Amino acid sequence: MNAATTQEQRQSISEDDVTIIIGLEVHVQLDTKSKLFCGCSTEFGAPPNTQTCVVCTGAPGSLPVINQQALRLSIKTGLALNCEIARFTKWDRKNYFYPDLPKGYQISQFDKPICGLGYLDLFDQRDKSKTRRVVLERAHLEEDAGKSIHDESKQGGNSRIDLNRTGTPLLEIVTQPDMRSAAEARAFLNELKLILTYLEVSDCNMQQGNLRCDGNINLHIRVDGQQIATPIVEIKNMNSFRAAERALDYEAVRQLELWKQNGLTISDAPKQTRGWDAATQTTTLQREKEASADYRYFPDPDLIAVTLSEEEIDSIRSEIDRLPAQWREELIGQHGLKPYDADVMVGQGRGVIDYFLNVAEGCGNSKMAANWIGQEVLRFLNESEATIESYPITSTQMTELLTRVVGGELDQTRAKEVLEQMIEFQLEVQSAMDKLGIKPVDNQEIEALCQQLINENPQVIEQIKGGNAKAVGALIGKARKLNPNASPGLVKNTILKMVGG
Repeated sequence: MNAATTQEQRQSISEDDVTIIIGLEVHVQLDTKSKLFCGCSTEFGAPPNTQTCVVCTGAPGSLPVINQQALRLSIKTGLALNCEIARFTKWDRKNYFYPDLPKGYQISQFDKPICGLGYLDLFDQRDKSKTRRVVLERAHLEEDAGKSIHDESKQGGNSRIDLNRTGTPLLEIVTQPDMRSAAEARAFLNELKLILTYLEVSDCNMQQGNLRCDGNINLHIRVDGQQIATPIVEIKNMNSFRAAERALDYEAVRQLELWKQNGLTISDAPKQTRGWDAATQTTTLQREKEASADYRYFPDPDLIAVTLSEEEIDSIRSEIDRLPAQWREELIGQHGLKPYDADVMVGQGRGVIDYFLNVAEGCGNSKMAANWIGQEVLRFLNESEATIESYPITSTQMTELLTRVVGGELDQTRAKEVLEQMIEFQLEVQSAMDKLGIKPVDNQEIEALCQQLINENPQVIEQIKGGNAKAVGALIGKARKLNPNASPGLVKNTILKMVGG
């Protein structure tokens, strides 16, 4: 409900009276070798205007032909996002005039999208033990426009057009305004990207423009028992998830301050489009937002409608493997990982999960495998910007190393030294141990070492006998200096046993 407010009422509003309303529009470039309606390549990085033809540039008389793989990938995505899959879908022309749109219209879907209502569940950002459901309004297939390249380095500047992207298949995923914070919007984007990469429908490379998002945001403000909605703003130019979060946070603050000044509501002003300026960390006005009527949609006369059978949809459904949420459940339920560790593992992709499963099964200790992969392996991958496939230690080698830790042959510290040698010199476990001079220590050597420590440290022994078992820690470092191969755990237990601590 909208209502007039006084300046005094507006200035008295607190954060508790304000609810942020966010919806997202996400454009995903589908991983096809050719464009949506022609055979031109979609490969990134080609010289400008070298991947075009009469179809994607809109030459008179040219006719589009639908890319079947793009259609399948759209359906696969919709099924993974719990969407209703249309049994009948058609193509429409969305008319507008930009320099990088040579046909003067974009082939899209208006009233019969390929994917209808769906949803995506997220961890609640305020309480990670709960989930929040974001409803998806639709996901429709459309072709991309070209790229305008603006050069402002010269006086007056100039613009150039690259049409290589024209006709590239995009799936536009539109949410309902169900997100209540910028952090929640970022969490949604992270989870969506993860699902898309697990499905292998897109590489989601934002640097190449393969995943782009726009945010729609306004505020619902409670004033004297009534709810007032501020005008909706669409934010563009958000080229990373971090930028999206910052842009939405900034816009929420800007809208509240503006409303406190002018009191405008959603019925008083049209929807705006604003761009995110990363340099100034602000949004700037671009234009008033067009409505669907401005695009003059009408069915594309050159493309026939698509009908889908249950058999075709079931065939695509059978291609879907376990998704991130299912992997988290398995890692927590079957392998005993903490929710945080499971989330980190899943966030790294299927390759890291497979690596973990092999190591955990091989060494018989899931917790230890998760700790080593979460710390040693992922640190190496992050520092070297490598993938698990290029990690120099195979899961078989890691299994052998951790098996020796589980069996007591190596302690954690020495095992990490062995791992460093394996990586640096491309050695097997035993060769790395030999290089470091690591040899087995029998029980007699351990007992002799512990007796020496007991004799040389009477004050510490008195503390242990007095009930302070933690005092034995002071002797572990000394044991390492006397015999680096002695297991700290074994030394600790032996000393406590010998002195009765």
